[in-house]
Amino acid sequence: MGILLAFAPFIAFAVIDRFFGATAGLSAGALVSAALLVRDFASARAPKILEIGTFVLFAGMALFVLFGDARWSVVGVRLRVDAGLLAIVLVSMAARQPFTLQYARERVDRELWSHPAFLRTNYVITGAWALAFGVMVVADLVMLYLPQVPIQVGILATVAALVGAVKFTSWYPQRSVAGKA
Repeated sequence: MGILLAFAPFIAFAVIDRFFGATAGLSAGALVSAALLVRDFASARAPKILEIGTFVLFAGMALFVLFGDARWSVVGVRLRVDAGLLAIVLVSMAARQPFTLQYARERVDRELWSHPAFLRTNYVITGAWALAFGVMVVADLVMLYLPQVPIQVGILATVAALVGAVKFTSWYPQRSVAGKA
């Protein structure tokens, strides 16, 4: 549940953006991100890489749209959000702290945290999310630069990527625990 809650700012962005525009959507994403960080600090939990990165992404983009000269289309904003999310995930892997690790540690015993299979599982799952976000970025690019391609293609690719990542995240740890990884 924790990892799915971390995507609440993106859901808020998508819903609000759809009905009220990019500025409101980005602001909603920033507010929900801030609320998740406040929740972590209030419960004495360490904030997570994804939650910090999400706040920086949405707050930065909202401020840029409010005070800068941004004239982004809806798809252009989505492209920037999806690319930012992909960057957060890739940076977490490059920093040797795949973003799923913090969520997984909340669900397993401490003695498993340094086990190679546990770490490998988190790299694989984080890689699956990176792939999903990469697909979303490509779908956004197609929708932005190839208007002859029906927009439904991009939407279907985005939905399939997210559903695939969620299903893989729930399936792969059991496979790994069974010793088949």
